[in-house]
Amino acid sequence: MSVQQRLAARGLALPQPPQPLGSYTAASQAGDLLFISGQLPLQDGKVIWQGQVGKDLSVDQGRRAAELAALNVLAQIDAHLGGFARLDHIVRVDGHIASAPGWFAQPAVLDAASELFRDVLGDKAGHARTISSHFQQPGNAAVILVVIAQVRPA
Repeated sequence: MSVQQRLAARGLALPQPPQPLGSYTAASQAGDLLFISGQLPLQDGKVIWQGQVGKDLSVDQGRRAAELAALNVLAQIDAHLGGFARLDHIVRVDGHIASAPGWFAQPAVLDAASELFRDVLGDKAGHARTISSHFQQPGNAAVILVVIAQVRPA
């Protein structure tokens, strides 16, 4: 089953890869590593999930933000590699979550991204992970994902 078919089984589809919001590239490859710049919960050029999780957004809404950011990561990988055949695996996911003071459920939010990667990439999804909590983020985004992936030679 392809990545697109696995997404469709979850009621999802790959979006167009979002354009960078500044003077940088969305993806940069060095050797066999592909570095995906921070992906926000963007849809049609707009940040859909804004604010602090635990104050402005519920855990469920934060999870939806993480899933949308993960979809954008997949779109960047697809655009850079021309599909997923050359993707060896996701190496690392750094999750940046805008959080209310005293709110500590960041892992539950980031799990939504990890679960999406697992469900659609299978054995290519195993990754190390870091979570950072922030008061405020660019675009008032609730979640930003930074990903490193290993790719196979062309």
